Amino acid sequence: MAHWEHRRENNWAKFSFNQPYQAGLRRLKEEVLAKTDFDPTTLWQWGTMQAMAVVQILKDCEKEFGEQGQQLVSRSLRRIGHQVGTQLFTGIKKPQGLTEAELVSFFTTVVNRIVYASLEEPRIDAGDRISFDIIWCPHQDHYSAFDCRVQRYLVQGMLDALFETGWISSDWQVKFTCTIPAGASVCTFILWKADGLEKAEWELYTKKLEQRALKESQ
Repeated sequence: MAHWEHRRENNWAKFSFNQPYQAGLRRLKEEVLAKTDFDPTTLWQWGTMQAMAVVQILKDCEKEFGEQGQQLVSRSLRRIGHQVGTQLFTGIKKPQGLTEAELVSFFTTVVNRIVYASLEEPRIDAGDRISFDIIWCPHQDHYSAFDCRVQRYLVQGMLDALFETGWISSDWQVKFTCTIPAGASVCTFILWKADGLEKAEWELYTKKLEQRALKESQ
């Protein structure tokens, strides 16, 4: 473990990415935060409203339109996730001298700390496995454990964009072992290079959650 921790710390500087939504970010920094008395903590309140709206839209579409409504919303979320992932890497060349595990770990750090504005404790466990704990998430005080499912579609879109770069194999899978909204002290995620039936684990669990949601919406 110490070997990977040392490598991760030393190699982080080799990993380049773009800031998503650059135009709005630049305006916020240069014209709002630098020149006004705007309170940036209100962005959390605004973002929470948006997040809760997405959850409610999904629930209402499932109740009103069943599987068709569910798939409509999930495709939209996956498309947005893909757009964000594409913004992160457009024009960026693959970093040299990094293992796939390091690339995946650095990618998740960008997603966690920037896209999701969360605090993490990342780990590279082996050459084909990484993990991280989310120690604070903006959604943790208002999402139910089941509400977290909406993020699966956004994450899948971002992963699709990463796979399309060709930097890593599409065999990498992701799963969680515990979440804060479910009562744990952290959210723990594992990503590993899967083979065989494991390659479908993320998708199969997504389907399981979708079936449960449709049943509960009746």
